[in-house]
Amino acid sequence: MIQAITETNFIAFIQTEDNRIDTAVASTQIRHLLKFTNDMDKSIVYAYAFAETINNRYTSLIFLYNAAPDMYAGKIKFLPAGYWKYEAYEVSWVATVSVSLGKAPSTETDVLPVSPYNGVVQGLVTKGKMYVSEKDGTQQVQYTQRQEPSSDNYIYYGQ
Repeated sequence: MIQAITETNFIAFIQTEDNRIDTAVASTQIRHLLKFTNDMDKSIVYAYAFAETINNRYTSLIFLYNAAPDMYAGKIKFLPAGYWKYEAYEVSWVATVSVSLGKAPSTETDVLPVSPYNGVVQGLVTKGKMYVSEKDGTQQVQYTQRQEPSSDNYIYYGQ
């Protein structure tokens, strides 16, 4: 399970090499597109890592917090806090890797024009859970018991 904190950078260590799809290219020609789905509101965030290091048994991915997210630069903003699911898709390049708009797919179903300079989504290599905790403890919804209104034009949920 990946653990992160809202409004902070984080490093994820995930297993990708055991399920590698495009073995015809070197590891330096591979990046991973991550799809994060919030369990509560079903919002989806796509992102490539700011920095990615593929090792023999795992891949290290560094993501940066930013109030203005940029999926290609690894800048993300996870809200609300809570449980998220992640899926990692392998993206490969034949020529120089360029994680940028028009050169890297933006979703797992995005197909770019055929070019050795454009990335191709090879498929899903791993998935799992992620927990994003709150940095300050103020983002959770807090419920307060209210007194019953004196008039009848309000919706009231009592005990």
